Amino acid sequence: MPPRHPFETAVSRNWSPADWSDVTVLVAVSGGPDSVALLRALVRLHRGKLENLVVAHFNHQLRAQEADDDEGFVCALAAQLGLTCHTRRWQRLPGETHPQSEAAARDQRYQFLTSLAKQIGARYVATGHTADDQAETILHRVIRGTGIGGLAGMPRSRRLSQLTTLLRPLRELRRQQVREYLEHLQQPFRTDSSNTQRMFTRNRIRLDLLPQLERDFNPRVQEALCRLAQLATQTQAMIDRQVAVLRNAIQRDGKDGVIILDCAHLDSDDVFLLQELLIQIWKEHGWPLREMGLERWESLAHSLITVSETPKRFEFPGQIRGDYANGRLQLSNNQDKASTR
Repeated sequence: MPPRHPFETAVSRNWSPADWSDVTVLVAVSGGPDSVALLRALVRLHRGKLENLVVAHFNHQLRAQEADDDEGFVCALAAQLGLTCHTRRWQRLPGETHPQSEAAARDQRYQFLTSLAKQIGARYVATGHTADDQAETILHRVIRGTGIGGLAGMPRSRRLSQLTTLLRPLRELRRQQVREYLEHLQQPFRTDSSNTQRMFTRNRIRLDLLPQLERDFNPRVQEALCRLAQLATQTQAMIDRQVAVLRNAIQRDGKDGVIILDCAHLDSDDVFLLQELLIQIWKEHGWPLREMGLERWESLAHSLITVSETPKRFEFPGQIRGDYANGRLQLSNNQDKASTR
């Protein structure tokens, strides 16, 4: 076997083959350079039976024939490497002709990966996100408005289910390293034409903002953003530990999934931790987060700490309701209640 390419060595250092060669790994491959390079590197690094590596491709059907050609390319590449390939196309909802947003398309892709991982018993789902993606993500969140957790960017790993962990083995590697590796292999890849369309904020960040920051302010701005993400991750971990203490002190579980928060003895110093606790509860229950916004979290936390004898009712997106009285907040999902009637 030829000696390892530096890219393969870097991937192996980030994710040792000893940790994954004996289990099933589902590799998400779009056909673009990052995911193709990840797949080729994992094949080269794999120490066991290659059937443990499985390819997944989600066709968003946003680019007509081009998207279908991407799907065909990924299937052909998997066959060439002797790997099984699973595909799925975006499922049209009633009245839809295309996904309503990039976020909706992404959500459906991850639903596919999670369900497929469960179906085949995959221990890991590997994606091709790079350090460049991390820098873009952080800048995007700063522009939209974010907290400490948002500055942490994309975690290296996160749980998709009890069985499966999503992992990003290329998160510390640059796109330039990806391109050099593919050139070394003489491996073709697909180019997504929508990545050049400046109607998308993410594209303008990648094509315009980051190059300008590198040129006019800091040639190593992407490294600086990734270091910021590391610091934010460490800070968020400390916050989470304090939130856990607060949660144990004030949270009570009511009937029918109702969550009760006893805020009567909190003061203004606890506003931030209470806000973080509320966000954590929303995430755990899958309640709509995007429509809330930082200002609404802050306003809610302040109103709960300011003890009032007047009962209040809060209506949140997704039919989530909060009933406040005597320093206690009861959170419930009206949608769940309606479905059980």
